Formats: sequence, structure tokens, C-alpha cells
Amino acid sequence: MRLLLHCIILILVVAVVHASAQSLEKAFPSSFSVTVTNPLTTDREGVLIVISPEQLARAAKKFNSKAFVVLDGETEIPSQYNHADPDHKGIVFVLDKLAASESRKVTVRFHAKASIERNYPRRAQAELSHRTGGAWQNREYIGGDFKNVDYLRVPPEHKDHSWFIRYEGPGWESDKVGYRFYLDQRNATDVFGKKTSDMVLQQVGLDGFDSYHNPQPWGMDVMKVGKSLGVGSIGSLVDGAITRVERTDSVDCRITENGAVYASILTRYFGWQVGDKKHDLRSRLSIHGGTRLTHGILDITNDPANIATGIVKDKAAKLFTSGGDHQHWAYLATYGKQSLNDDHLGLAVFFRPGDIVEMPDNEFSHVVTLHPANGRLHYYFLGSWEGEPGGIRDETAFLDYVRDVAAALANPVTIDIE
Repeated sequence: MRLLLHCIILILVVAVVHASAQSLEKAFPSSFSVTVTNPLTTDREGVLIVISPEQLARAAKKFNSKAFVVLDGETEIPSQYNHADPDHKGIVFVLDKLAASESRKVTVRFHAKASIERNYPRRAQAELSHRTGGAWQNREYIGGDFKNVDYLRVPPEHKDHSWFIRYEGPGWESDKVGYRFYLDQRNATDVFGKKTSDMVLQQVGLDGFDSYHNPQPWGMDVMKVGKSLGVGSIGSLVDGAITRVERTDSVDCRITENGAVYASILTRYFGWQVGDKKHDLRSRLSIHGGTRLTHGILDITNDPANIATGIVKDKAAKLFTSGGDHQHWAYLATYGKQSLNDDHLGLAVFFRPGDIVEMPDNEFSHVVTLHPANGRLHYYFLGSWEGEPGGIRDETAFLDYVRDVAAALANPVTIDIE
């Protein structure tokens, strides 16, 4: 009887899958295939796939970004179309796992003329929220309520602890970790450790600026920034000291993408004063589902001597470094009981070996200085808290993870479209 019941359930499941596949084929009659190949002999997780508009034009001249789905076998997987982010424009989706040397074929189905919205559970998000309805009194914003916005030109009155921006800056998160940076003269990045894979930023800072420094049901702020570079913050080494993006003519910030699997934030700093020179700096930070990594892309004018980034120094954490090679990106990493919860936190910054200028000593931060190529610089950073669901809980596992990330960055997947 039990075997018969099992067979009936299996038949029903197969029938539902085929019915779903058939309905998708009817709703999205046109298709093309994408083969993703892992060149590494190790597994990789949380793989971001981007199919650019140019690739789409070659694969399907009538592709319609308003009506498409991505299928892994017969299973629809979350996807989105990025219009605003020039570095990751086009179809975006995530493969949660790609085995060693695996080639995976996925199918993109679309309708050339329809508009069909797909709703997926969120695996990434970005947000920016500030008070409205109140008034500035000197450098403090008094009264009003928080309102989420996609764009903010930072008022000249705004400094640290102005009570104007919820949790003091924009935030971004994946299903693994959250981040924020202070959208004021500090311009330093902080980490939100998460106890859940759900999106949580909308819950943060509603009941006061200090609440998230203590354990909450969703997690907590797990890192002390102080005068340091936090993790992955932007600065420059001038006369032996680190200058963060403190003195500027003006600053604005925009949520550029905010879909189910990918989110990005663009911040523009006009007239950043570094020594006796001024620079215009564009910083795009992005994250996607299934990863702890934030991708930073910097564009800067007026040929700076260097861009500095790094990790806060903490006596409770050991430092690990690698200069990288042609098979691995270089990195700075720390691990130990350095979280504000007095438990284990791993932090890492990744950069191309060829971009390194030096790794100077600094009082507050572990620092690397980098040279932008033609005014552009790519780097990545991450935080890994042991309080995450299934989090990394020992030094050996964290270092293995960091080395895997360094290898994955140097050996991106290949994409072939049929």
C-alpha cells in the first residue's frame, strides 16, 4: 500500500512538472540555450550569470525583456533584467551550485510581444531611507518619518549622527549577509550579520540608531568601524596617512538595480579632496543572491596616486594575506572573535595582483593601496559571521573559503549561447 501511494505521488509530481513546463512553453514560445561552464576543478556556489544586451541581440533578435523566464532543466529559476547598471546589464540569474568542471545548459524562454511579470522570492535587495516631514536644526534633523527613496542628494547639513538617514546610509544584502556604509564624511562600510536568509534591512533602525548594535531576531551589526576602513571602504594613502572620502564638494546616491536576485547602489562623490588634488569618484556596489561578496567598481578622474582599501584592525583577529597569482586574486583577510557579539567573524578584501601598489602599515586598518587602470578599479569584499544559518565557525574553514573565492574570481565561468 505504501509503495502504491509513493508511486501515485511520484506520478502526480511528474504531471505537475510537465504541466508547468508546457504552460511556460505556451506563455513563452521562443527560446535559446545558454551553456555555463566551470573551468575550475572545484565546486563553486552562488554563481552570477549575466547575459548582455549584445549577446541577446545575437542569440535572439526579437528577445523581449518584459516577458522571459530562465529554466534550469524544467525548473524555473529566479531572474531579472537589469536596465540601469552598465556593468551588469541584461538578463541576470544565479546558479546556486556548479560542480567541478561542470557544463550546465539552461534555457531562456520569451514572448516577443507580451508583457508578463514574474514574481520571485527576494534573494537580494538595496535600500536607502531618510526622514521627511521634519526640519534641520543646525546639523540635526528633528522630527519626520522615514521614507524609502531611490535617490538622494546628500544635504550639506548632513554629518554623522544627524538622525536623518536610517542606519546612517544605504544598505544592501543577500540571503547570507547585509552591509551598509555611512553616507556622511566617514564613508566607511559596516557589516550586518544575519540569522535568517530572509531580507531584513527594512526592519533595521526603525526603533533607534543603537538597537542594531545589540542582538535582534534578524541578527545585528557585527563590526566596529571607528576610524578604520571597516571592510572594503574607499580611501587614499597620503603622506603616510589614510584619507577616507571625507572632504567633497557634493555627494549623491542612487539605488540603480533592486531585483529579486541582484541589487546595486551608485554613489557619486564630486570634488573629493586628496592632498592637493580633487577627483570625481563613482562607486558602484553590488550584491547577488547566494553570495557574501560585494563587488565594488570605482571610476575616478584626475589620475590618483592610489586607492586604498582594507579591513579594520582588531587584536582578537589574525591577519592573512596573499599576493595572488594568475590563478588567484590577491587578498587581505582576518578571522577571530572580532564581532560586536564577541563571536567569530571573518572579513576579506579581494583585488587583482597587478593592481597592488603596496600593503603599508597603519594604526587603524590592514591596508592595501591599488592603482586604477585608466581610472577604473574592480575589487570585492565580504563578511562571514558564525551566527549565520550554516555559518563558517572556524579559521580553517574560513581560509579554505577565502582561497576558493580568490580562485573563482580569477577563473570566471564561460558562457556560450546557442
